[in-house]
Amino acid sequence: MGRIGILIEVENNAVKETSLGVMTAAAGQEIYALVLGSETSSVKDKLAEYGAAKIVAVTAPGDFLSSPDLQSLAIAASVKEYDFEALLGTASVTGRDLYARVASILDEPLVSDCIEINIAEKTVKKSHFSGKIFASLRVNGSVLICTVRPNTIEPKASPAAGELLEFTADVVDPGLVKIVETKEGGTGKLDLISAPVIITGGRAIKAAENYTLLDACAAKIGAAVGATRAAVDAGYAPHSMQVGQTGKTVSPRLYIACGVSGAVQHFAGMKTSKVIVAINEDKDAPIFNKCDYGIVGDIFDVVPALTEKL
Repeated sequence: MGRIGILIEVENNAVKETSLGVMTAAAGQEIYALVLGSETSSVKDKLAEYGAAKIVAVTAPGDFLSSPDLQSLAIAASVKEYDFEALLGTASVTGRDLYARVASILDEPLVSDCIEINIAEKTVKKSHFSGKIFASLRVNGSVLICTVRPNTIEPKASPAAGELLEFTADVVDPGLVKIVETKEGGTGKLDLISAPVIITGGRAIKAAENYTLLDACAAKIGAAVGATRAAVDAGYAPHSMQVGQTGKTVSPRLYIACGVSGAVQHFAGMKTSKVIVAINEDKDAPIFNKCDYGIVGDIFDVVPALTEKL
């Protein structure tokens, strides 16, 4: 049983469910849950419930929470301090940023956006060529460093000791980057990458104001609202809502595609969704060959009916 470090993402004093999925990927190993900052008491019980043998408050001298460079140096130092066999995290905005830096500091290979991990064999599986194939990769580094696609691994409780530790890294901030302000995008809606349910509108949505149709449905089921590239290019939605090869890669439990044709570029960004529902008035749309459930009909008729039932 190896020691595995996992960067835990915390929001509003609660562990993000996407981090719990990463912990499940390391089940059976000695998990060290790494929490940036000194406050771990609010997340101790949840992390212990999902397999954390140790919960480490990782800090460093200086303006720690405002410096990605300092955070990365501290995470890299923790790998050496605890002799981790692997370092896992979520392929989120934070994970992608910090783990690229950590891999560079440690001079180790990094595999991003994995959908499966075998720690013992140091192998991972991920999507390649716009989702056309899944490749299994063997990592030859001394430490397996990888990020996991959000929601691809269902969190499962596996109670452990949850011992609280503190680690202050002896590192110096190079001062290259400093976060001075964080602005939330959109209007407080759910983040697409970590959302468990997504409802997406394609070109058939016809106008930006028609996304209120999807917003109403999303509000009933706790979903995030996405868009295709065609809808974004037409000016119906901002790029921050785009799902697909040139947008965001998502893997929700349920993906509802409204007026989406099913082009390969879009499918590449959501093909690992657990259940795909398609609503399209074109019975020959490619999306119907890729979905679990299909409804042939006008989205302006079907979506309001669905919302009313919900």
